[in-house]
Amino acid sequence: MSASAAQVIILSGSKSDRDFCAAIARGLDGYGVSHETRIASAHRVTRYLLDMLDAYEADGRPRVYITVAGRSNALSGVVDANSRHPVIACPPYSDRFGGMDILSTLRMPGGVAPLLVLEPEAAALAAAKILAMADPTIAERISAWYRVSREQAMADDREAQSH
Repeated sequence: MSASAAQVIILSGSKSDRDFCAAIARGLDGYGVSHETRIASAHRVTRYLLDMLDAYEADGRPRVYITVAGRSNALSGVVDANSRHPVIACPPYSDRFGGMDILSTLRMPGGVAPLLVLEPEAAALAAAKILAMADPTIAERISAWYRVSREQAMADDREAQSH
């Protein structure tokens, strides 16, 4: 499978999460993972969302969905319940609810199992790792990223010791 075949769909409930989605997209770009960002509220345009998912499911490409929705986070559950692909819920933090809106992502009904990752960069990494299981090109990019990250951590330690 080529890296261009695998795809991540970043799916937001509203355009207000544009910057959060952009952080996920930048993370995916770093691993060379193809992605699209879409907007579809599970509450306001349910049929539109389901039709969108049907089209993605029918095309046969390997993919991971990253859902970006807070409050009741119906989006992550609806996408997971209507897809055979992995779903990573990455809800943006909200001061308004003191972080308690995350509970809607943690408590899903039986048979609905979106994964939860809170940081956008980590959601991108998790999606890339899932796709890397079947794509050696993505796997190598992740390994290279880890090598650079470890080398930087050791260089930071050497610098700290020299002062």
